[in-house]
Amino acid sequence: MFRVRNFVCWGTIAVVPVSLLAQTQSAIVHTQGGVWVNGYEAKDASAVFSGDVIETRPDFSATLNLEGSSVLVQPESVVKFQGDAIELDHGGVSVETSTSFKVLVRCITVTPVTPEWTQYEVVDMNGSVQVSARTKDVNVKWEHGGSKNSIQNAAGQQEQGSVHQGEEKKYDESELCGAPPRPNAGSLPNPKWIAAGAAGAGVLIWVLVHGGGGKTPVSASNP
Repeated sequence: MFRVRNFVCWGTIAVVPVSLLAQTQSAIVHTQGGVWVNGYEAKDASAVFSGDVIETRPDFSATLNLEGSSVLVQPESVVKFQGDAIELDHGGVSVETSTSFKVLVRCITVTPVTPEWTQYEVVDMNGSVQVSARTKDVNVKWEHGGSKNSIQNAAGQQEQGSVHQGEEKKYDESELCGAPPRPNAGSLPNPKWIAAGAAGAGVLIWVLVHGGGGKTPVSASNP
C-alpha cells in the first residue's frame, strides 16, 4: 500500500500543476530507516500529506522538507504533519523555517515571532514541554484546559509568552492544558491518528488519480 501510494504521488508530481500540489500541503520525508508513516515503513524521499502520522524508532530520525521549512523529527518521536505545522505527540522536533512553521503540543502552539529564518526546538517528555530558541525569537501560546491546575482562568482563554534567542523555557503540559487523555494500551502511535492519516491519504490519491470529479470514492465502512 505504501509503495503504491508513493508511486502515485511521484507520478502525480510529474503531471499535476504546482499550484494544485501546493493546495495538498505535502512534504518529502528523508530517512535512513527506522521511520514509519501511517503504520508503514517509509523509504527515503517518501511523500507525506497533511494528516499523515510519522513515527521514529530509537536511534533513527526523519527530516521533512517543504517549501521554506525543514523539520528534523528526533528519535523515538510521534508527530502528525499538518501542512503548516507539526503536531507533536511525544519526543522532539527541530525546526528551521522562513514561513513561520508552527509546532503544536495539545493546547500549546510555538510560532516564530517574525517570518524570517528562525531555528527552534520543541521537546515533549514526561509532561514537560521544553522550547529552545536557537536563531530569532519564538512565541508560545496556550489555551487553558480548565483543569484544577489552571490559574483561575476560564477554559479556552488564550495566553502567551516569548522565548528569546539563546533561551530555553519549560512549560508544564498538565497545568496549561489540563489532564492528558488516557493512552490506548499498546498503541504507538495513536491508532486514531494512523486511521485518520491513512484515510485522508487514500481519499487524496483517489481524487488525484480520477481528476476530482464524478462519484464519491468507495468507503471501507460503506461499500
